[in-house]
Amino acid sequence: MSRAPKPIPLTTTQARQIWLHAQRLDERAPFGDGAQAVSDAVAHLGYVQIDTINVIERCHHHILFSRIPSYRRADLRHAQSVDKSVFEYWTHALSYVPAGDFRFFLPAMCEHRREGHKWFASVKPADMRKVMRLVRAGPLTIRDIEDDVLTEKEHLWQSRKPSKRALQLAFYMGAVTVSERQGMLKTYELMTRHFGWDKLPRPASAKDITVYLLDRALRS
Repeated sequence: MSRAPKPIPLTTTQARQIWLHAQRLDERAPFGDGAQAVSDAVAHLGYVQIDTINVIERCHHHILFSRIPSYRRADLRHAQSVDKSVFEYWTHALSYVPAGDFRFFLPAMCEHRREGHKWFASVKPADMRKVMRLVRAGPLTIRDIEDDVLTEKEHLWQSRKPSKRALQLAFYMGAVTVSERQGMLKTYELMTRHFGWDKLPRPASAKDITVYLLDRALRS
């Protein structure tokens, strides 16, 4: 076996410089401007977490603005809804992810299709059929569904509308995606129709996913 390479000692200053450069925080406008800059920033970072916390501005807008000085909310909306170069899915939290990385998230979607999702175990098949029928007719938000019988919340973040949980389960299964977002109001659309696909891409292998996660972490 070959001998492991000798570790290279780093000063605190060097480590800080490496981290700032990897996060692209050592340049004023490393990604340019406009919707393409948003796509490039998300692609470099691997994902940008979507957060409901809103003091000055929501977390994801802070992350992009700190790297794109001319950033406007419309740039992110354009990247998601027009260019479709980013999409929403779960990383360590709900995030914007490069559309080019979609296949690495497909195995998780397939697993949720087979086994369900522990957060949405209470979703009834009838509610799932209802929301899928509605979304096949066209994109919709939870506000478009007015005939739900409201239920008691099981925790503070949960919606009282059964259709909301059904839409979230369909989202984790990859049946629908968020095609547009106004604040925290999401518009759901069929995944294949949103991207113009006849069928979903081929899922990445477990080995490819491991390499992808390592490369993403090292890059950013």
